[in-house]
Amino acid sequence: MTQVPFAEGLFTLGDEPQLIGTRCPECGVTTFPAQDSCPGCPSEKMEEVLLPRQGKLWTFTTQEFRPKDPYKGPEPKEGDWQAYGVGYIDLGDVVKVEGRLTESDWHKLKIGMDVELVLIPFGTDDEGNEVVNYAFAPVGAES
Repeated sequence: MTQVPFAEGLFTLGDEPQLIGTRCPECGVTTFPAQDSCPGCPSEKMEEVLLPRQGKLWTFTTQEFRPKDPYKGPEPKEGDWQAYGVGYIDLGDVVKVEGRLTESDWHKLKIGMDVELVLIPFGTDDEGNEVVNYAFAPVGAES
């Protein structure tokens, strides 16, 4: 089955996916998702950059209710929907990004723990492709 991204321009596909951001050549500010102009200065010369795959969990919470469109995905079967973790990931001195976590048990999540970018199933499109989204998994965890 062919994988396709949930939304174009957010991340690369493959075994070692990366988030796609932008960096301002004028002041060095990095953003995710990509932006056409810099939030740190008046420059409109943003350059596409691939962001680091690994970072540290900066803070987190759990999502205890089903998200609204377009983020909710396909309708689950009765009783299939489960809460999930959401966190801010500090990608070194580059940028902090928000993302879903593959771990939802807050007892297993620790601020400062190492996490890495993975792709997770989101559904199937009309052509039968597997739609994937990005998430962060604890380093060393099975994805």
